[in-house]
Amino acid sequence: MIAITGATGHLGRLTIQALLQRGVSPDTLVALVRDPARAADLAAQGVTVRQADYTQPHTLDAALQGVDRLLLISSSDMNGRVDQHRNVVDAAVRAGVKLLAYTSLLRADTSGLGLAQDHRATEALIRASGLPFVLLRNSWYLENYNPAPAAQHGMLAGAAGEGRVSAASRADYAEAAAAVLTEPGHENAVYELGGDHAFTLSDLAAEIQAQTGRPVTYQNMTPDAYADMLRGVGLPAPVADMLADSDAHLAQGDLYTESGDLRRLIGRPTTTLSEGVRAALN
Repeated sequence: MIAITGATGHLGRLTIQALLQRGVSPDTLVALVRDPARAADLAAQGVTVRQADYTQPHTLDAALQGVDRLLLISSSDMNGRVDQHRNVVDAAVRAGVKLLAYTSLLRADTSGLGLAQDHRATEALIRASGLPFVLLRNSWYLENYNPAPAAQHGMLAGAAGEGRVSAASRADYAEAAAAVLTEPGHENAVYELGGDHAFTLSDLAAEIQAQTGRPVTYQNMTPDAYADMLRGVGLPAPVADMLADSDAHLAQGDLYTESGDLRRLIGRPTTTLSEGVRAALN
């Protein structure tokens, strides 16, 4: 059986759909969720739904019973998420899981992003567990960029300078996860995943302008000024600081890759910037 944690999240749902499209029988899929009521649509497709909470270890042993392959989607809770991941890894060891795939961050072992610290620690836990693993080190999602406000206000703000980001769609990353969960030969592999065609935030502003017909310019700011602006529009301070830090390291190349790993895993070109902007605007 194949289990997906965080199965009611964006990436989790897309991964389950990618597995079904690969011909995986729904009765061999397990959706691990905190609230099973939110997974009624998955149950209706024949997918087994089990309650599993990263913060409640007692839920995990039953949830992983009979599971051979597990995708651990990193927690969205920034507080203590290494401990949350440890709970899942420990339960996977007890359950005898034969392959653990983890959604990490691009070049997590060397990245300067603040986000990389938890991923480095989790990767170390997984390696120390002795489980066969696959590290899916994802770059940015195209969906991280919402073009509508930029089109409305005529300005895209950031602190990335002319740094290039190898963003791809969530669906691309989900297909990569489905590939390593269903194909042989991925044990103990580390994949640096990103889009085929990197772009700058100036490129993004130009694409939004081209698709909306409204003038849009990129305003580059210092990381501190960008964080202040984000807090000013209502983002919690930790989120604002994380986004500003991420942009600062994007400027240094920490979200750029030419590995081609994502394209090879999914067997097709990755989603383009143009396609991503079009999907977000529609």
